[in-house]
Amino acid sequence: MNNKAPHARSDAASHRSANLSKGYSAVFATVFIWSVPSLFMFYLNRYYDPWAQNFYRYSVACIAITPFLFYQIRHGGPRIDMHAVKLCLMPCLPNVIHQVTQVMALFYIGPGVYTIFTRASVIFTALLALAFFPEERVVIRQWQFQVGTLLGLIGAFGVIWFQANANSHDQHVALPGLFIAFTATFCWALYGVLIKRPSAELGSIRSFGLVSVITSALLFPLTLAFGKIGTPLHAGVHANLVLIISAVICITLAHVLYYVAIREIGVALSQSLQLLCPAIAMALSAWIYGERLTHAQIWSAGILLMGAFLAMRTKPIATAETAENI
Repeated sequence: MNNKAPHARSDAASHRSANLSKGYSAVFATVFIWSVPSLFMFYLNRYYDPWAQNFYRYSVACIAITPFLFYQIRHGGPRIDMHAVKLCLMPCLPNVIHQVTQVMALFYIGPGVYTIFTRASVIFTALLALAFFPEERVVIRQWQFQVGTLLGLIGAFGVIWFQANANSHDQHVALPGLFIAFTATFCWALYGVLIKRPSAELGSIRSFGLVSVITSALLFPLTLAFGKIGTPLHAGVHANLVLIISAVICITLAHVLYYVAIREIGVALSQSLQLLCPAIAMALSAWIYGERLTHAQIWSAGILLMGAFLAMRTKPIATAETAENI
């Protein structure tokens, strides 16, 4: 009996370490993927209105996840029933509001200022996780998480604010745009918190499969009312191919990986590490479009990376895994 106990503890520690490694791998892959959607959307805006772009990207993401969804259903695991649908409906509501309000916000404010607002979702996520999940409170109370999040927000602000080509229009936010951007950011944080339970109960693929179906269904009437539903017929093969690639990579793959990260390392830490996105996005923009980073941006990126590193040094609480791995 005495010999078995150390072995059991060793196995549990190894399993926990493997889960944390999987969580960190998933979140860093997500960070990189979610640094490039603006590059795709910049191109697609020439052919698609925002409503049609949102609807068709989510529809393609839904189609992309379907084969994997059917494969897992055939091989057992949690069933897709009304309980599962109700479970996924709740996070879909803030997700749809986020999709709509982020489009509306860009009519009032520039993309740089909006990016700063989206990074503020870390604060909202931490507060919501504190309210919804007692196990997350241990992470949020650690000084590494608090200082790391603060440094990350300061760095994210600096990376965007000190753009070499920034003009006065980009640096002043109209109050309606400020409110809409705040709504979009809060809804994204709420979505990240509410998706934790479906991901844990159903698994990453099942939960995102249902979320993509419900989100597409909710976006459809909005596209009929405000967008041009027939855009793919006129956009051309190249534009449609770019849309398909952006949907499969930036929505389907990124969301599944994000759900894995949430399940393994928690909501608060997964969101905190998303602070790396602005720095990566700026680096890609400099490489592809020839933008030069200012000295202030480089310093800000350093502060951001330091904050993300500190946040990563927190000790996540291992949650009971009730769903199969991806």
